[in-house]
Amino acid sequence: MKSLTNNPLIYEINTWVWLDELSRSAGRTLTLATVPDAAWNGIAALGFDAVWLMGVWERSPAGIAISMQGAGLLEDFRRALPDFDAADNVGSPYCIRRYVADAHLGGPEGLVAARKALAKRGMGLILDFVPNHVAPDHPWTLEHPEYFIQGSAEDLEGDPSSFIGIGGRVFACGRDPYFPAWPDVLQLNAFDPGLRRAAIDTLTDIAGQCDGVRCDMAMLLLNDVFERTWGERAGTRPEADYWREVIPAVRRAAPGFVFMAEAYWDLEWELQQHGFDFCYDKRLYDRLEHDAPPAIRSHLTAGADYQQRLVRFIENHDEPRAASVFAPGADRAAAVVALTLPGAALVHEGQLDGRRVRLPVFLSRRPDEEPDDELLAFYRGLLDRLRDNGCRSGRWSLLECRGWPDNTSCENLLAWVWETEAARCLVVVNFSPDPAQGLIAGFSEDVAGAAWCLKDLGGASYVRDGDEICGRGLYVDLPGWGFHVLDWLRQEA
Repeated sequence: MKSLTNNPLIYEINTWVWLDELSRSAGRTLTLATVPDAAWNGIAALGFDAVWLMGVWERSPAGIAISMQGAGLLEDFRRALPDFDAADNVGSPYCIRRYVADAHLGGPEGLVAARKALAKRGMGLILDFVPNHVAPDHPWTLEHPEYFIQGSAEDLEGDPSSFIGIGGRVFACGRDPYFPAWPDVLQLNAFDPGLRRAAIDTLTDIAGQCDGVRCDMAMLLLNDVFERTWGERAGTRPEADYWREVIPAVRRAAPGFVFMAEAYWDLEWELQQHGFDFCYDKRLYDRLEHDAPPAIRSHLTAGADYQQRLVRFIENHDEPRAASVFAPGADRAAAVVALTLPGAALVHEGQLDGRRVRLPVFLSRRPDEEPDDELLAFYRGLLDRLRDNGCRSGRWSLLECRGWPDNTSCENLLAWVWETEAARCLVVVNFSPDPAQGLIAGFSEDVAGAAWCLKDLGGASYVRDGDEICGRGLYVDLPGWGFHVLDWLRQEA
């Protein structure tokens, strides 16, 4: 299995929905223990290094009941699934009752079988950890109420949308400081020493079942953020931050275990310093969706140590489907960017087929959508190239894009190169709807003194002189949203 800390390519699967569709195709109920070999083989053939089985843990009946009272949620369910029925709501995978694989998905035995199937194909397994909150019927509410942020009868009466009464106690609902509370979960107290020890034990147990975790809303546990959110309710602020205490303790028991943070608010660097191997690059996603190419290029000038520990994506279960966000052509250009940058790259199941409906994570099934065969062929070609040319395993360098006084369209070009001892791959993307021309410069000196055959993703080949490339630069002319993914072969004299 490839090291999951070296530019891994990760495939996110909504486990419940995926198994539902496999079961319908097979005409029988399938679990993680009985996934057909063809399904695992298909993922492996695309070159993925790990699969994130999103939503395997036991879901909460109490959480389901609460969610069925939310008018906004029900509206969202019907938007995604017009024939929605109450039975389709199986609860949020982030409203966890116990960190035990859900029986519907095959239970612990099914999870063991899935991990073995992935490992057999050289792929790792990533699961979820939700540090900020648990379900209202989690055993800790009765066994360890001190693990939670608590309130009073007055809080419950005055703000019933933010507090829940359980067993004679009042618990605060989980929250992000910038939004209303989540009514189906209870807020854990990141400052409580007992809670931290319990989190270490939970993660150590999870580490025995997979190769890494995606930590939900990881920045909420930082001391500064938590204190700002909960104030005096949290009690005394600990000297050490939550993750600085938790991650090393887990790694002492499970060396090499990978931590991936869902992170926002420009706290990625801080979380990396606290021990995370990777943090979401939401800033890049937002720039690809909204900003001009110079802002994207500026984002990519950050240090290599930072870049290599980011997670690049153009969709995941929290974001709209890429096919519904990016215009035709822009979707492919954005995918080339996200998949050819250093760090982890995340691909969401259904992204390759061009699915457009963002499915609420509560639902067990999704609507049928006609697959986009041309988009699938594009992704297959790109992933094949990345698997075969070592593009994601070498040294990455951002390149310069030069223009002329009367043609500044080069500002819309993004360019970088991957180099290994045996191979070189150049990526150039015109991230705009208009044609762009420019000279790509900044190549290593060993390009000089030879002729090079540059083979593009679509099969076209170009022969160029290395001395000219190192001097004047490599001339490119791309249509709107066009791109090159060029493998370089030295020409024999």
